[in-house]
Amino acid sequence: MASMAMHELGPMLTASEVAEMLHLHVNTVKRLGDRGELPYYRVCKRGDRRFRLEDVMQFLARNR
Repeated sequence: MASMAMHELGPMLTASEVAEMLHLHVNTVKRLGDRGELPYYRVCKRGDRRFRLEDVMQFLARNR
């Protein structure tokens, strides 16, 4: 069932991948997430952040 849920979320990106896409520092991406400007999901026991590609694209469109 967990794999189905991940499939429904679509492609997921790490904070580093998002930073590279948006030409930002990884800490800036994390700060955007903390402020609620860029939604993210916590994964694994360490609590790593994952960002949906769709959310990143919407953020980019809003902030051009």
